[in-house]
Amino acid sequence: MGSDVRGWLRDARAATEQGLLYGVLFGLYYAFVGVWLTVTTRARVGTPVFEREWDLLVVLDACRVDALAAVADEYEFLADRGSIRSVGSTSSEWVTHTFDRRYAAEIAQTAYVTANPHSTPVLRERRTPPYHTDVPFTRPAWDPVDASALLALDEVWRDGRDERLGVVPPATTTDRAIAVGRDHDPGRLLVHYMQPHAPYLAAAVGAEGPLDPNLAAPFDALRAGRLSRDDAWVAYLDTLRLALDEVERLLDNVDAERAVITADHGETFGELGFYEHPLGCPHPAVRRVPWVETTAVDRRTSAPGAAERTARDDGPDADVESQLEDLGYL
Repeated sequence: MGSDVRGWLRDARAATEQGLLYGVLFGLYYAFVGVWLTVTTRARVGTPVFEREWDLLVVLDACRVDALAAVADEYEFLADRGSIRSVGSTSSEWVTHTFDRRYAAEIAQTAYVTANPHSTPVLRERRTPPYHTDVPFTRPAWDPVDASALLALDEVWRDGRDERLGVVPPATTTDRAIAVGRDHDPGRLLVHYMQPHAPYLAAAVGAEGPLDPNLAAPFDALRAGRLSRDDAWVAYLDTLRLALDEVERLLDNVDAERAVITADHGETFGELGFYEHPLGCPHPAVRRVPWVETTAVDRRTSAPGAAERTARDDGPDADVESQLEDLGYL
């Protein structure tokens, strides 16, 4: 995928199955994306997180500013809320922009614990966006570091995925982050949760049986009319609460004078015809993300085992493409 006129035309033609106008708009949008990536990898848009001060950075995948505000009264550590403009509208853009070579000194002091599978295409396989969609033309100037440039890299998605839920649950991410924080005592600890990104799993955690298919793929259900926006929003907020409960546990089990909670990008639920978080999307619901400052103190309330998978260099042992497909990227 990438610059591929034939692939772009094929995708646009396939999109016409949802209507001719939709197909035309789809094609025009991804033509715009090619230009957008060409320009914004040279003239950066957004605030790179390594240009801010933090010891612990918690990334909530696909967390909107208004969603965090909606549940803020339930969590004391969300009192000091602000926002920034993200450097990307997808995780692939965010990872590639964030781990740019210009921040090599800061990255060398950073342990990255991630439940998001985009770490491998970008940091290990040296693939850069748009690797999960086709555009007619693009000439981006990406320059990410290699995985070896990090102090430590624990790709939790490799072996921490719950097959029933179809994603790494937040408790697993927290356990691994605590272990990495204690084992490595990094100058910076960056923890990337996969929630509240779909699938919306709050109702299924602790239960038995498969996830509700409408909550496993909520945007397909929204477009098809099988799920209302209100019901999708409630499930999204419940999944956000599930993640925040784990963030609260993390804040009680690592030391960080400057702890920050943010997101790689937001989410759209049909605003201006946008759903999810398309590549190169300028919509403010996607590009404006939370920036919450707090502190963390290791009170030793949890004692997870050692992070056995930290800083592995022997390549992926899980099917990254299938996991990206499950998350709606392919």
